[in-house]
Amino acid sequence: MMTIYSSQDKQLKIVDKIEDGVWVNLVDPSEHEIREVNAVLKIDVDFIRAALDEEERSRIEPDDDNGSVLIVVDVPYVEFDRNSIMYATYPLGIIFTKLCVLTVSLRSSVVIESFTNNAVKTFFTYKKSRFILQLLYRIAALYLQYLKQIDKQSNNIERELHKSMKNQEIVQLMELEKGLVYFSTSLKSNELVMEKLLRYNFIKKYPEDTELLEDTITENKQAIEMAKIYQDILSSTMDTFASIISNNLNIAMKFLASVTILMSIPTVIASMFGMNLMNIPFADNPIGFPIIIIISLGICTLTAYFMARKKMF
Repeated sequence: MMTIYSSQDKQLKIVDKIEDGVWVNLVDPSEHEIREVNAVLKIDVDFIRAALDEEERSRIEPDDDNGSVLIVVDVPYVEFDRNSIMYATYPLGIIFTKLCVLTVSLRSSVVIESFTNNAVKTFFTYKKSRFILQLLYRIAALYLQYLKQIDKQSNNIERELHKSMKNQEIVQLMELEKGLVYFSTSLKSNELVMEKLLRYNFIKKYPEDTELLEDTITENKQAIEMAKIYQDILSSTMDTFASIISNNLNIAMKFLASVTILMSIPTVIASMFGMNLMNIPFADNPIGFPIIIIISLGICTLTAYFMARKKMF
């Protein structure tokens, strides 16, 4: 889907054609839309298709022939699957051209929606370099927002694990840990892109643009540190609960083994008196059976006392 936006009279409006100072947003575009954009902007088609590959890495690639620059960064997103929440990233392509700015992605983003919904008050489509920096800043801020959500969810899951050890909570922790790995890898790649942007003249057109880029790099570094801290905490939590589960299993097996030993004592005694032999003790005694029961209970009691002293229960 292709949507063209233009800032007119301090409002963001949708226009019909690509012209100077507009913003072209492509979300999972068709081949016809790609050719249409390429026919007007005369940019490399591979620039447009770069962000449509989910495995595309973050990078900057200039095209000296027409003065366009491709910036690919990873954007975080969240998905809800049954009872679990999954965090991951996808590539967003930002193409800077002499005519306008073009964004390409496979899915709609919270970052893009913040601009289309006029949530960014200082956003104007014709301020191309400022728009790119605002996009990067919003992406870094979104990472921080999702990282705080991950920390809160991990704390809630940890409290649930204290009550009962269930596979569902363990799986949720694994999903959060996997999301932190994605975030950490993407943030480091985005950091390299932002540092390279400092060396490009089109970004440093105005002093406030350079300041905004430096603030964006600071936010991204903070997100990297938070992701590493949360990842270490979550990994330690997973190891701790794995040890607790293993210890609980050992306790349960020890208890069952102790109970099995106690239950085997009456079985052995009953088997001995049940043999077809002559002169069995208490065979002629009218209260022989109660005596045997008392003997069995006595031996079991002594064995249980001994095992309790050895903390086998």
